Amino acid sequence: MRKALLATTFAALATITAVTPAQAIRGGVEAPAAYPFSGSLQRPDSPRADGHTCGVTLVAPTWAVTAGHCTVRNPSQAQVGKPRDWSVRLGTLDAGSGGEVIAVERFITYSPNPVHDGDIGLLKLKRPAKTKPVALPDTRPAEGTQTRILGWGMTCGRRAPECYPQKLREADTVIQPAAACDGIYADRELCVGALDGSVAATNMDSGGPALVRDGDRWVMAGLVSGSGADDRPVMYTDVHHFKGWIGDVVSGRLNPPDTPVPNLEGAASLAGVCSGSVVRTSRTRENDPALLLTNGHCVPERPAPGQTVTNVPITLPVTVGDQQGYQQVATETKRVVSATMTGTDVALFELKLTYAQLRAKGVKIFKLADRSARPGERVDIVSSGNGNRFKCTIEAVVPHLREEGYTQDNAYRYNPECTPVHGGSGSPIVLQDGVTVVGVHSTGNDSGEQCTANNPCEVAADGSVTVHQGARYGQQVRHLAACAPARTPDRPRSPAAAPRGCA
Repeated sequence: MRKALLATTFAALATITAVTPAQAIRGGVEAPAAYPFSGSLQRPDSPRADGHTCGVTLVAPTWAVTAGHCTVRNPSQAQVGKPRDWSVRLGTLDAGSGGEVIAVERFITYSPNPVHDGDIGLLKLKRPAKTKPVALPDTRPAEGTQTRILGWGMTCGRRAPECYPQKLREADTVIQPAAACDGIYADRELCVGALDGSVAATNMDSGGPALVRDGDRWVMAGLVSGSGADDRPVMYTDVHHFKGWIGDVVSGRLNPPDTPVPNLEGAASLAGVCSGSVVRTSRTRENDPALLLTNGHCVPERPAPGQTVTNVPITLPVTVGDQQGYQQVATETKRVVSATMTGTDVALFELKLTYAQLRAKGVKIFKLADRSARPGERVDIVSSGNGNRFKCTIEAVVPHLREEGYTQDNAYRYNPECTPVHGGSGSPIVLQDGVTVVGVHSTGNDSGEQCTANNPCEVAADGSVTVHQGARYGQQVRHLAACAPARTPDRPRSPAAAPRGCA
């Protein structure tokens, strides 16, 4: 399976799931000198202190090129738009200092599905760079061509500070036959690196260049896209294939409009792997620690069938976005108030910030409903993980939903046009008033299998089983009003007092 070489957005994913990326720019060394036209895309959602997320290369005075999956991974997954607080740092050995820093005014991605359609994007800079752009190729480089690869990619298999190199790394390698790269699109990608993967790009090298010599100058042959495996060379987007598109954008002949952005206000992200929302009930007060609603299966150690987890201390990163989905506040969880996957698939986390502190930062706070949504009722699903606000209808209330040994009762099934996908787990299901949460998105049947992981089945009262391939499902939350902690911050409720309605 092909994977993009970017530590995805971005948070501390390693706190809840094991990740095993390749090592280093493997086989490389610290670069002895900077490349004036090459640099780093810096974003506030980077897990790194230096802000690095992807490599960039200057191709015109006010334009830099990078991987398309580096630009389309914005809060709303827009193909074209104006980012917030993105910048490039050019001509430095250190991703966190030196060089020339220029704010990014706009991004244009070749395709909204870059890995499959063309993994390249352009960044328009707010002012011209002082340095000279790199030369672009006149032809596609031949197999066996010597090339130099650059990047600040990870040097070990953990998303942790010790794995983020401070200094730029480089390695000399060759362009391999396309067949050496599993999953390559041979018409528009290059296969670059050692055949055994001992010299190759790695995670967070995405967008970085493959350079070839033309006399006394460097020419940019490709940019890092993705890897089929750690023991293989890496796929690079063939810059020559997209040279015409680059020229059209840079010259202004092609100037696509910004992608419309849905209203994502209040959409929360839990550790970068699940969606959620900050919710209150009639029992909560302004100085109470705020509650985050998500799925039970989003708890790092999933509750076993029949189990409800209550009052367990746990620290996970949480971000909440503004209307465009950009981070409005970052905080952490303090404990799991209640989480289960039996009868329902919901979890409530207590945050380290209070409702009053979140309101002071302008964060939208939702209200837990005291009723269920009715079949035929229109709802919105607001998803940080999908970067979308889905307009949906509750098609049915399913007596029992069974998946991988778990059973949930009275689950919502949405209309077929409502299609939240993986990453949308935990997204709030919101009534048309825009604030009242009647459920939480949880799962969907991907491949038509019966009652397996990612393939829930419906079980009727008489025990008959039905499968709806492509159907998506959510859980009700009206029972959660009893989960609001009945306490003051200086007088915690004992764990034994957790209300039974949380289960």
